[in-house]
Amino acid sequence: MEHLSLRDAVALYLCHGIGVSTIIALTQKIKLPDLFTLSKSALCQLGLNDNVAQQIHRTDWGKVERILVHCTTLNIQIIHYFDACYPELLTHISSPPWLLFCRGDSTLLHQPQIAIVGSRSASRMGMDIGYDFAKQLGDANFVITSGMARGIDGAAHNGALHSAQKTIAVLGTGADVIYPKRHDELYWRIVEQGLIVSEFLPGTKPHGTHFPRRNRIISGLSLGVLLVEAEIKSGSLVTARYAIEQNKEVFAIPGSIRHSLSEGCHFLIKQGAKLTENVSDIIEEVSFLPENSLYIIESETKQETCPILHNLGYEVTDVDTLAQRTQWPVEQVLARLLDLELEDKVERVLNGYIKLARG
Repeated sequence: MEHLSLRDAVALYLCHGIGVSTIIALTQKIKLPDLFTLSKSALCQLGLNDNVAQQIHRTDWGKVERILVHCTTLNIQIIHYFDACYPELLTHISSPPWLLFCRGDSTLLHQPQIAIVGSRSASRMGMDIGYDFAKQLGDANFVITSGMARGIDGAAHNGALHSAQKTIAVLGTGADVIYPKRHDELYWRIVEQGLIVSEFLPGTKPHGTHFPRRNRIISGLSLGVLLVEAEIKSGSLVTARYAIEQNKEVFAIPGSIRHSLSEGCHFLIKQGAKLTENVSDIIEEVSFLPENSLYIIESETKQETCPILHNLGYEVTDVDTLAQRTQWPVEQVLARLLDLELEDKVERVLNGYIKLARG
């Protein structure tokens, strides 16, 4: 890939409706910096739709410069997909982020990581377990990655900060926005002793749709995902579904059958996650993974051969029907549908999903 300036990379980021797969396809036809010199009609001839071509043709360079200056002022590093600093592991997931906004030590992106996630309403015992596992894994030289939410996430970050390694917090806000507010001190400790990562522009406030998106990055960066406590319907299980689709190891700590926070972990164990009692259960699994085959996405998840898109039309289709048509487990169908939503290829509607024309 030829050199791409941050200015051009941010300009592409600001263009709604264009993702990494489209940008990669464009590199086969033109040098990316040359896109901004073309007329709208010439851009359309490259295969871009009218809306995207219009946005590129009328790029707001003043806004681009303001973003670059703002990030420099806040000591936020911008890493684009073709940058040598971009983590290799993320290039193998479906819908990789085009830009990463990083505050702290970005070299941690390339170190072996274990994600630890769980309930925001964790029990005291769950918090202790999350802290202890993070500290022990950190002492075993794994970076601990999580989402800086209250509960298990916060306990994991704190455990990692008291270990021999460091920690990465992937945010569902801008890299400069502290959420929840109670984690103000934790946020600054991570900036100083770890890394804050976000795919959202600085200043972006929390929004419900942002957190499922950030979960694919948490699992994508990691060798495996450990769930400590999780409700059966929770963001932690979204992270686990991403991990399954990304061919990652999933670990779950069992709990009491009378405790609702154990339901998610027990569900995953039934689905094949490794029942985890101690750190050695994790280390022995990830230590034998062949490095070159860790994050291979099946060819069927590519757009042109994706069974979900092939079996989904412009009429409403429910998940069970898609599972029958594709012969995929429901969990895999749901995980893929979430990716396709992020790519603006499908839309969730009442009673199911529809394919979008631009998909």
